[in-house]
Amino acid sequence: MPSMSRILPRSTPAAEGVDPAAVRRLVDRLDRLEDVHSVMVVRHGRVLAEGWWHPHTAERPHTMFSVSKSFTSTAVGTAVHEGLLTLDDRVIDLLPDDAPADPSELLRAMRVRDLLTMTTGHDASTMEGIDRTISLPGARWARTILAQPVVHEPGTHFVYNTGATYLLSAILHRLTGERLLDYLTPRLLAPLGITHAAWEQDPDGIDTGGFGLSITTEEMAAFGQLYLQGGVWEGKQLVPAEWVSAATARQVPNGPHDWPEWSQGYGYQFWQCRHGAYRADGAFGQYVVVWPEKDLVIVMTSGLADLQSVLDVVWETLLPDYVWVTPTAAETRALEDADVAAPLELALRTPVGAESSPVEESLLGVTYDLEPNPRGFTALTLGRDADGRTEIALTVDGSDLVVRFGHEEWSPGTCSLQGAPADVATAAAWTDELTLHGRMVFVGTPFELRLELRFAGEDVAVRIDQNVAFGECGVLNVLGRARRDRQQVHPTG
Repeated sequence: MPSMSRILPRSTPAAEGVDPAAVRRLVDRLDRLEDVHSVMVVRHGRVLAEGWWHPHTAERPHTMFSVSKSFTSTAVGTAVHEGLLTLDDRVIDLLPDDAPADPSELLRAMRVRDLLTMTTGHDASTMEGIDRTISLPGARWARTILAQPVVHEPGTHFVYNTGATYLLSAILHRLTGERLLDYLTPRLLAPLGITHAAWEQDPDGIDTGGFGLSITTEEMAAFGQLYLQGGVWEGKQLVPAEWVSAATARQVPNGPHDWPEWSQGYGYQFWQCRHGAYRADGAFGQYVVVWPEKDLVIVMTSGLADLQSVLDVVWETLLPDYVWVTPTAAETRALEDADVAAPLELALRTPVGAESSPVEESLLGVTYDLEPNPRGFTALTLGRDADGRTEIALTVDGSDLVVRFGHEEWSPGTCSLQGAPADVATAAAWTDELTLHGRMVFVGTPFELRLELRFAGEDVAVRIDQNVAFGECGVLNVLGRARRDRQQVHPTG
C-alpha cells in the first residue's frame, strides 16, 4: 500500500471553534453504530478530528459506491465549461451508436440535464443486472439502457437511476476519447492530491460512473472541501463556481421517503440534506457532508443498512448552538502552540467469548459434509493452525478455502470467497462451549461476513450472513453431518 501523504492541514476542535466534548460525543455515537469505518471532521479547511476503526486504515482506499456519482457530475461540469457539451444536448445525439433505430418521442426528449437530475422518465433503475442490482451483464451497457422504455416526460419524474450516471460516463468517454478517471486526473484529482483513485470499468472499458470509485477518507474530505470553497483550490478554480452552485442546489424534488434526509431534494448527482447542508452519498453509509453555514465538511465510511442513523448522529451531536464556540485571543495563542489532535484510536469489535471450548478437542479435525445448497459449500472442518489460531477449512465449488481467525484481535489475511482474492481481517470466539462466532471484514469495503457454528452430536448448524447487501444478506444456512470414516467422539447438544 502506498504511503499516506496528508492533503489537508491539521488542527484541534477548540482551535476551530468547536466544543471538543461535542466531537467526542460524535465519535462515541458513531462507535455505537458498530460498523462505521472512518470519520474525518474538517472546519475552516483544517482537520480537527479523524479516526479509522481498525482493521480499516487511513491509507486504504474505501469503496465509495454512489459517491462516485458526484465525481461524475464534476466531470460533466468541467466538460460543459470546456464546450464539449451542454445540459440541453439530447442523449441520443451524444450516443448515436447506442440509440435504438426508431427511438420513442420520450427518448428523443431526454437531455443531459435529465441524466444529472435522475429524471430520465424511467419507472425504475436501468442498471438491474443478473444477480446484481447495480450493473448489467455483458457489453454495450449504453445500448441496453437506451432500449428500456421511457414512460414519463423526461424532467418530470425522479427515479434514482444509476444507469443515468453511467450514460454520463459513456458520453464523456465518447467525447474525450479517454476514461472518466483519466479525464479527471489532471483537472481535479492531481491538483487535489488524490493519488489513490481507482474506478471500475464495464466490459467495454468505460468507467461505470455511478459506482466503482475507490479513494481514501482524506481524499473524500478534500473533494468536499473543494466544493465548500466554491470549486477553488489553492487559488485556482478547478470546478466552475456556477457548476458547484447548481450541482449542490435543489434541482428536483425526490420525496417522500421514510428517511428524512432522502426527501430534501436532488441536484446534479448531489443530495440535499436538512439544515442547509448537502452531500455526496454512497450505499451502506459512505458520506461527504458539506455544511456551508458552519464551514464544515464531515466524511464517513461505513457498512450500515440504516443510512439515516449516521446522519442523525451528525445532527444530534453538532446541531446545538452550544457546540460552536469562539476561542478568546489568549486561547487562540495557546492553541497555536499546541499539538494538533492525534488520530483517534478506534477498532471494530471482535466477537466476545472464550478463545477455546472445553469440548473443542473432540471437534478438531472432524470433517462435516454439508447439505446441498445454491452457494456450492460442500464440507467444513474445524482446526487450529501452528500459531494456535482457530482455523476453518471450507470446500466451495470443489476448491478448498482456509480461514484463520484471531481472538480479541483482528488477524489479517486474504480470501477469495466472493471472487478475486481480497484483503480481510478475521476474529472469532466461543460464545458457549458448542457455539463459535466469527467475523470476516473485507478491508476497504462496507462488507463483512458473520459466521456461526453450532455443534450438536454428529451435526453442525452452519450460518453465514453478510452485514449489508444489495439483495439478501443470508449467504448460507445449512446443516452438516460428521463423516464416519474415522473414530470420533462428539459432545451432545
